[in-house]
Amino acid sequence: MTIEIKVPSPGESITEVQLSNWLVEDGSFVEKDQDVAEIDSDKATLSIAAEASGTITFKVQQGETVDVGTVIATIEAGAGTAKVNAKPAEAAQSVSETAKPAETKAVKTEPKEDKTVTASAENQLNLSPLARKMMESENISEAELLDFFKHYRLSKKDVQYYQENKSNIPAPKTSAAKTFSDASWGGNRDMDRKKMSMLRKKLSERLVSVKNETAMLTTFNEVNMTPIMEIRSKYKEVFKTKHNVGLGFMSFFTKAVTEALKMYPQVNSQIDGDEIVTFKYADISIAVSGPKGLVVPVIRNAETLSLAEIELEVKKLATKARDNKLTLDEMTGGTFTITNGGVFGSMLSTPIINPPQSAILGMHNIVERPVAVNGKVEIHPIMYVALSYDHRIIDGRESVGFLVKVKEMLENPAKMLFGSQDPLEVLLDL
Repeated sequence: MTIEIKVPSPGESITEVQLSNWLVEDGSFVEKDQDVAEIDSDKATLSIAAEASGTITFKVQQGETVDVGTVIATIEAGAGTAKVNAKPAEAAQSVSETAKPAETKAVKTEPKEDKTVTASAENQLNLSPLARKMMESENISEAELLDFFKHYRLSKKDVQYYQENKSNIPAPKTSAAKTFSDASWGGNRDMDRKKMSMLRKKLSERLVSVKNETAMLTTFNEVNMTPIMEIRSKYKEVFKTKHNVGLGFMSFFTKAVTEALKMYPQVNSQIDGDEIVTFKYADISIAVSGPKGLVVPVIRNAETLSLAEIELEVKKLATKARDNKLTLDEMTGGTFTITNGGVFGSMLSTPIINPPQSAILGMHNIVERPVAVNGKVEIHPIMYVALSYDHRIIDGRESVGFLVKVKEMLENPAKMLFGSQDPLEVLLDL
């Protein structure tokens, strides 16, 4: 029986997508529910899974733009076997299962050399989408697999398998950063040309429309980061132990923004036709640089969250962005955006509004600078901040007042709180 794989609708108003990546080989055997392709819309990257096990045949080439509902491949259900498309890692696993008992015992008794296989080991394994899903469901990390195979005693069958399949192992990919430092850079007239992704295409259109359709202005200020850095230094270990997440700067800025939005609701408003819509909640969009461009996932009702809850949400969304797993719902509906160019070393910039929102806060790098404190010159870690806003809806009084309020709360975090308990411990939810 032949089963057609069609492009699903990524969301309302989206009529076409780009087939960004095939995750399997043409003519290979695929398992039911295995991810076989990735599609890019103008908002997100989505994966398409096989509806049955069988041999897959491509109908559309990688990089093509197709309409929603188009048949991109067919599966001949039941045709072929999983062994036909066995990958080295999968075959090695089957070999390990047939290892002799003496060899298995060696794995348990052999002393381990060095178990410092940490996050740096991630993405070193060539895992199939199905294997990765199994690892996630069983809570198995790549580091644990690497550590296991590092101490697994190889047998004659493993060496024979390597000899038979070493020619099929692809050459390691060269990163974009290395491309400009190897022999391919300089001394020639070569150039690369590739089609713009749907996400990048939509992003460029939105950025140009913002410049043309809004009265965008930017106001600047500086923040003395000493109080926050002292808090992080004092509480970071106990915070991480209790909440299982690091204490970063984004949670402080998000908390300060939500409090300032309460005092300046005009900054948390949008223009809808000839009406002004003011939100009584703060859905904070966090600009994240993903593998395929800038994405802006949203932290819902950030005004109700503690610092720990904000940090956990930021971590979850950033991980999804890195893995191209964000959903459309997670990227729509924000009322205000925060972007951090400081992680890339930016000293000062004018961030562009994320439509249909009316304002965006830009964070920058922290540099020690001489500042006047009580009539004396002292050296403090200073961050420049920038607020870009739509002057059609936000006046200078609101924009400047909002940014000053954010500055005041960051320089005196206790102002973010009310209550009789120790302000810092309430803020950190300790």
